[in-house]
Amino acid sequence: MHDSAAQSKSSDNVKPVEEVPQELLELTEAIRALPERYRDAVAPALARVTESSTRRRRILKLVQEALAQLRLDMKYLVFDLEATRRERDEYREKLEQDGQL
Repeated sequence: MHDSAAQSKSSDNVKPVEEVPQELLELTEAIRALPERYRDAVAPALARVTESSTRRRRILKLVQEALAQLRLDMKYLVFDLEATRRERDEYREKLEQDGQL
């Protein structure tokens, strides 16, 4: 049973601190202070919660980056559309002027 607590400790150390919420870090420290038999009982659940939280944060970050890229792409598309419309209007104007000459 001591191995599961050791695995939990090592897996906690692998994750960058900024990915784990402060509350979970505090909970981890509180659980580490528990007697071994209690710590071993809750360590697997803590590891799952920590992994789940980390995964959600990574997914949220990816979604935010994708949205930022989408916004940028939309700005370029709108710019391109406006330029295309201006060119179209200029060509129409030239065609109308050529037809009148």
